Amino acid sequence: MYSTVNKTAFVALVGAPNGGKTSLFNILTGSHYDTVNYPGNTVEFSVGTTLNKLGPSLKLMDTPGTYSLFPKSQDEEVCVDALFDGHKVPHPDVVVAVIDATQLSRYLILVDQLQLAGFNLVVALTMNDLLKENDQELNHKLLAQRLRIPVIPINSRTGEGTATLMKQIYQSLPEKKTTPTRLTSWPPEQLRNKMRSYKELADHVTMRPKQNLPIAKAKPNPFQKLDRWLLHPITGLLAFAGIMMALFTSIFWAATPLMDVIDLMMSTVASYVVKLGSGTLWADFLATGVIGVAGAIIIFVPQIFILFLGLTYLESTGYLARAASLVDRPLAKLGLNGRAFVPLLSGFACAVPAMMAARTIANKKERWLTLFIIPLMTCSARLPVFALLLAFIFRGEPAWQSGLMMTMIYFASLVVGAIAAMMARRFIPADAASFFMMELPAYRRPQWRTVLKTVRQKTWSFVRNAGPIIFILSIVIWAGTTFPKYDLPNAEERMRSSYAAQVGQMLEPVFEPMGGDWRTGVGLLSAFAAREVFVSSLAVMFNVTADDETSLQNSLLASMQQAKAPDGLPLFTIASISGLILFFMIALQCMSTVAIARREFGNWRDPILQLVLFNVVAYLLAVGVVQGLRSIGIA
Repeated sequence: MYSTVNKTAFVALVGAPNGGKTSLFNILTGSHYDTVNYPGNTVEFSVGTTLNKLGPSLKLMDTPGTYSLFPKSQDEEVCVDALFDGHKVPHPDVVVAVIDATQLSRYLILVDQLQLAGFNLVVALTMNDLLKENDQELNHKLLAQRLRIPVIPINSRTGEGTATLMKQIYQSLPEKKTTPTRLTSWPPEQLRNKMRSYKELADHVTMRPKQNLPIAKAKPNPFQKLDRWLLHPITGLLAFAGIMMALFTSIFWAATPLMDVIDLMMSTVASYVVKLGSGTLWADFLATGVIGVAGAIIIFVPQIFILFLGLTYLESTGYLARAASLVDRPLAKLGLNGRAFVPLLSGFACAVPAMMAARTIANKKERWLTLFIIPLMTCSARLPVFALLLAFIFRGEPAWQSGLMMTMIYFASLVVGAIAAMMARRFIPADAASFFMMELPAYRRPQWRTVLKTVRQKTWSFVRNAGPIIFILSIVIWAGTTFPKYDLPNAEERMRSSYAAQVGQMLEPVFEPMGGDWRTGVGLLSAFAAREVFVSSLAVMFNVTADDETSLQNSLLASMQQAKAPDGLPLFTIASISGLILFFMIALQCMSTVAIARREFGNWRDPILQLVLFNVVAYLLAVGVVQGLRSIGIA
């Protein structure tokens, strides 16, 4: 029946963010697609080919998320342009509106607009499983009758219903291509009337089967009572703080067993290599330059995994959307709104995707401020550094103490970002007033297979992207700390006569005011390639290996405790560690962030301003903290 399908047929998936659109695209294309930039823009979208098992191949486009055909953000502009500007990508023969069944009234705006624009339209109804979990059911046949377009219920996670959807797409393909008509803006009163009718329609077609009543007359979902507490301006913020503290505490105590296993494995191998090589150069290279470096990074992977796991789990439950709504009012005082919450929270994982997420912010001033302060969020690359420094301070103490301090560091980064935003907003011309509107998703039980797959991908991405840079630079640092007098029997003498020592000693006057010496200076300089390199740099410069009784982690901490400053006093103290923590909190040391900032800002001026300003401020504040603590007797 599909023998007449044109191989050039083009289908577009359109829908709001987080509605299951991209998951459906992955199922229909088998995850074989190309991600490209829309011509003349930096926003990415995906184009793929449908699987042969579903029928004749069709070109399928996953457009950026949009709530309507009247764009208010960069992503929405690209979506609308892709639908109407046929000279850049073809006009779609069929548009599949991917609609979240739990937020039907909100999504019907987009369906109405697509109909008025003249598209051949099919509705794919997602999140039906969530309705069932809440004892609800949507009468899709009645909805199709009222809308006068096909409505196909699907599960975009399992693929259920996608075969039926594809059959409907083939049936909806026109014999000749048609040109859609771009809409003009709707008057506010017309939009309000439509919203009212959408709400009535959604209530009419959504039922509670056991009560045999429309949703509007049925008993409310008991989970909705949680929002009375989680969205309250006081209890909501307390709950948010408690949830974040539990997450950051778990980074220490839950990861400890895995870290101990990794540490034992790496230290055993390093010890074996040292004994096997009997002090030869190649043994030192393998034990210190390779195994020691690898161990110094791999040992923190469990902590990074737990961080990603916690954030992904909270997002899957629907809580993060509520947190965004909760912080809208505080963010408004900084010149931002709740839409900035997701990019800022993403910055706790990595600034690169966080900056890309800021494209959804329509207001230019708010988007600039968000991009400007994202690098101040405590990203996962800083986690190994903070974990090492806090392990030094709280060595042998209960895990909750390190967890509490880590929580304070993360919240402190929000405070620093808030101060930066308040100061920067004074120098930016005012943009049009903006507002924040977000539909709160239904509470749902996360699908662990999906959560773990996402976390695994994010963790592996961290290792894959950071690992090669760390390894190469660490080898360079090992060579710099070993040569030219590599044959000296005393490791400390070899270190002090090395090339790295010569460079570090030239710059030592710069680092002494913040409580460091040439070794910490070399570590800080190497961290500008990747913050995580700081840990492996210390491991190399302190010649950390391991014996049978001592792990690599404990060896590094012991070396830090024994390290002396040029004046003979301990190098690492409460004061100097506090200075390092503050420096890493503020300094912009990630060149990948600078590169993506160039693309998102659209110029080099703003990224260079960030690079210079954040590093200068970080250095001055670190010096101030160290000297201030020393002046009151805290060494």
